Amino acid sequence: MADRVNLAVAGATGAVGRQMIECLVERDFPVNEVKLLASSRSAGKQLDFGDRKIIVEELTRESFQGVDVAVFSAGAARSLEFAPAAWASGCVVVDNSSAWRMDPDVPLVVPEVNPADIAGYRNKGIIANPNCSTIQMVVALKPLHDEAKIRRVVVSTYQAVSGSGQKAIDELRAQNEDLVAGRRPAPKVYPHQIAANCLPHIDVFLENDYTKEEMKMHHETRKIMGDDSIQVTATAVRVPVYYSHSEAVNIEFERDLSPEKARELLGSAPGIKVVDDPGQNRYPLALDAAHNDVTWVGRIRRDYTVPHGLAMWIVSDNIRKGAATNTVQIAEVLVRDYL
Repeated sequence: MADRVNLAVAGATGAVGRQMIECLVERDFPVNEVKLLASSRSAGKQLDFGDRKIIVEELTRESFQGVDVAVFSAGAARSLEFAPAAWASGCVVVDNSSAWRMDPDVPLVVPEVNPADIAGYRNKGIIANPNCSTIQMVVALKPLHDEAKIRRVVVSTYQAVSGSGQKAIDELRAQNEDLVAGRRPAPKVYPHQIAANCLPHIDVFLENDYTKEEMKMHHETRKIMGDDSIQVTATAVRVPVYYSHSEAVNIEFERDLSPEKARELLGSAPGIKVVDDPGQNRYPLALDAAHNDVTWVGRIRRDYTVPHGLAMWIVSDNIRKGAATNTVQIAEVLVRDYL
């Protein structure tokens, strides 16, 4: 186990990068020296890292000399450019972008699901953080798959605008103000108005008429769960919520699994909070999940349309567990068990 490591945060001034810093401090990550890296536009800014004041440096290929671990939230293009340079400097990268997720030589990790895969970092010096909507789903699927083996998943997501970054958050706020004032909102981030609306369109459309976001859930789930027999079909929807993605998930198993047993398994699984009492109007809400690291699960019931099926509702903060916290958790296991 490493005692304390020299750490870099790439993309430190973005929304997820700032959340990574907050999570690192909250979780008392074993840090010695810290570098905060960003584009040349942000170089020279000062950010807090706990009680430290740190000047942001420009991200370059030489930034990782003397760094043990780097957490990246700088976008796919920058990750493709700079992550190999980090590894060449002897620095292991935990990357939050989509750049490396489906690379067969790069592990794709959710610590509650497949922490042992972190050992694969030795191939390229990179560990990939999955897509936000995939992370929360597989956290809930894992204990159920171990018990009854999943055959097929049908998921509809209801994804917060924070998944598109700060500009989308600002746009929703502005559009809400426009509606209250009787003005017609002007969409910029999304192709249509998002306030008081739902957009069944996240990322680009592919030749099969699914979006890239939807196909990510199929491919990433199989890789993380280590089972290419699992079938996943998704419909991804952007909704006028600021934080937390919600998902309606129908699961078909090979063996019978009762709702009662599912609640028991999920209630004892790491990182999950079961809230499931419809008679008292108790079920996971986006507002409850926002700004914490728990994956909330409820509305657990039989899917009566298949022989061995369950339906459930899964909610988690997409910026924390869906991005920053999961990245930090990977780095924690890396430092504790592998460095």
